[in-house]
Formats: sequence, structure tokens, C-alpha cells
Amino acid sequence: MSILTTLTLKQAPALRVDLRGLTPAALAALSASEIERLTVTHGTQTLPLAELFGVACVESTGDTDELRFVGDLSRFDRVGWQMTGGLIRVDGSVGDYAGGGMSAGELQVAGSAGALAACEMSGGMLTISGDVGEFAASTLPGSMDGMRGGTFIVKGNAGARFGDRMRRGTALVFGDASDFLASRMVAGTIAIGGAAGSHVGYGMRRGSVVFAANGAAPEIANTFVPAVADAQVFWQLLSRDLARHGGPFTGLPARGIRRHLGDVAAGGKGELIVAC
Repeated sequence: MSILTTLTLKQAPALRVDLRGLTPAALAALSASEIERLTVTHGTQTLPLAELFGVACVESTGDTDELRFVGDLSRFDRVGWQMTGGLIRVDGSVGDYAGGGMSAGELQVAGSAGALAACEMSGGMLTISGDVGEFAASTLPGSMDGMRGGTFIVKGNAGARFGDRMRRGTALVFGDASDFLASRMVAGTIAIGGAAGSHVGYGMRRGSVVFAANGAAPEIANTFVPAVADAQVFWQLLSRDLARHGGPFTGLPARGIRRHLGDVAAGGKGELIVAC
């Protein structure tokens, strides 16, 4: 039997709260009273979890342990931080670093997320139903590698520097992306369903960025050159993988493409793929 742990927010905290360490695996072995006594950082102080949340634990018929948050967690950072399995559901928005460093499991957020969502994510699946802030799917400050694996889905819009230094994995944005999309990207796949801001692929080394929106082709810098070689076999494999996520990517396998390679100013061999 698996365990479903539900944390119901009592009231919004005055300061930001760090929720690192609260994962399905960590809480499944604890009773409700033990969970209530766990401490979290609130500003520069620590508080028992019971001051912020009501706690309930029940056995579940599911295949995996689940942690569910009920309430608006906009002031709560590091939800799902370095999670290694299980399922976390949030019935609202979350703060910064959501899903940061996660290597397995699934995190589902019904609202929006702050900055640095999915930073250095290496596995699992993270789904944000709303928007994400700056530097999503990117690197932690001072590090060299961004998102390293897994699947990251954003149903809304993305802030600046989405996919900065991204190394592996798949990241999809159903809406628009702001400036410096895929900047310094090393590898992996990014797909955008809406429009993109300025400086797409700045310093890009490798990887693929797909633009699915009709009539919303990005402004492509002169440091990207038109591709000559045919890539239809590769495109059919990639487009089918993206199409299974639905939304603006559904019809991609039936469409043609234009490809630009670069960023040649950085010796890059990445590609910007515009569906047409």
C-alpha cells in the first residue's frame, strides 16, 4: 500500500518558506504527528510544519506514495526540491525553484511557478499549468549545467532565459517565451507553442528549439545560417514525440519545417526549427 499525505495551508505566511526535504518518500514513513513536528525555514527562523499546514495521512491504492498540497504556495520555495520518486500535486501556485534538481517522480502544479523552476532537473516529469518565471529549465547561480533530463511542461508562458545552459531533456511551453530563449543551450529539446522574444538561441552550442505556432516565427539572428541538408526522418521522430503532448504541438508531424543552424558566433551546431 502507498501513502497519501495531504498538507492543507492554514494561512499565507508573512515571509518566504523553504520546503526542501518535503518529498513523498520522506513523509511516507512518518505519522501525521511526526510530520507536524518537522521544521521548515520561515525567513530566518524555523517553524514546525503544524503552524502552517493541517496534516492528514491515509493509505492509498495507488502505485506510488503521494504528497498533496492544498492552497496557494506562492510564498513557498523549493517544492519538490531534489525529489527522487513519488508524486507531488499542488492545488495552487508555487514559489521559486519548483522541481529543482529532481531526478525521478512527478510534480504537478495547478497554478504558476516562480523563477528557476526545473533548474538542474535530471529526470521525472514536471507539469506547470500556469506560467513560469525567469531561468526555468536552466542552471543554478554559479553552476555550468542547466536542465539535464526529464520532461518539463509549461501550459502557460515562460519568462526570460528559459533553458539557459540546458544540457538534456525535453521542455515544452504551450504559450509564449520571453527574451534569450535557449541561451547558451548545450543539448536537449525545447518546443514553443507561441511567440518568442528577442535573442533566441544566443550562444547556443547544440540542441533543438522547435517553434510550432503558425505565423509566429521568431526573429532569427544573422549568426544562424539556413540548413541545406534534409532532416525529414529526424523531424518525423521528433514531431511525433512532441505531438503526444497535445495542444499547439498536435499537428506537427503533418507540417514541413525550415531549419537554421548556429549560433556560429559561439561555434555552435544547434538548430532552430520553424514548423510551416
